[in-house]
This record gives sequence, C-alpha cells and structure tokens, in this order.
Amino acid sequence: MKQLLKINVDDIKETEKLGYTLGKLLTGGEIICMNGDLGAGKTTMTQSIAKGLDVEDYVTSPTFTIINEYKGRCPLYHFDVYRINDVDEMYDLGYEEYFYSDGVSIIEWANIIKEILPKERLDIMINKKDNIEGREIIIAGNGEKYINIIKLLSEEI
Repeated sequence: MKQLLKINVDDIKETEKLGYTLGKLLTGGEIICMNGDLGAGKTTMTQSIAKGLDVEDYVTSPTFTIINEYKGRCPLYHFDVYRINDVDEMYDLGYEEYFYSDGVSIIEWANIIKEILPKERLDIMINKKDNIEGREIIIAGNGEKYINIIKLLSEEI
C-alpha cells in the first residue's frame, strides 16, 4: 500500500509550514526518509518537523556526527548519512535502536542506506524548481500508518 502527495511551495515559509504541520501529526515510532540535492531544503524541513514535535533546541544537520538527538513530545533522531561510505557504519551506530523506538527518526540522504530502511516509512523527495526558493515536495507513504499521515496532512494544508 502506497499513497503519494505532491506539493509545490513557492518559498521557505511554505516549506516550514508544511514541515511544522507534518510534525504536529507525528506520534512517535515514525521513520521519515528525506532525499534531494544539496541545498534543496532537507534540513529546513527537518527543523520544521522538529518544531511541530515541540523540540525547543535548534536543530542542525549532523553532517559529521551522523546523528543528533532532541527532546520534544517524543524523541527526535536526526540522521545525516551523506558521509556514510558503507551501510555497515549504520550497524556500528546501532541504528535499529533508533528506527524501532518510540521516537521519530528522520534520515537525510536516505537513498544512501536504502537497503536497510524499513518498507513502512514516509519518503520525502524535495526538488528545486526554476525560481530560487520554489520546491516540489513529493511525500510517499508506504504502509497503513504512513498513508493515514498523508491523508491527514492533505486535509491540513
């Protein structure tokens, strides 16, 4: 089961609103996989989801540490796997403890570790458009829980 939602945003404020709205819908235990070119807005989206999860800390991309943890309504685990050379590095991090917890796991550059991602997840692809701040955001829900999130999100935006 899969559900798609395509959204065109004109500026960063609309991206932030979308992320915040999505964050408000999350209850814990979700896995969100983000992909898009450098500068597409993956970290902006993650920061906005964090605000929706009531995370008060400033969320930064964990480019060198690979994972940052934040406290909110439920734990937020923010992965940036851009610098992963081998998927085995994820095993060394104990990724399963994060992915299969009651927290929300957000993985930037998720396509790099696609072979270990659960089938049921939310995939977010952010594509740059011709204008500087415009983006096409494609959200795919894989599995019943994620399809329901997309349905709720489409009602909210």
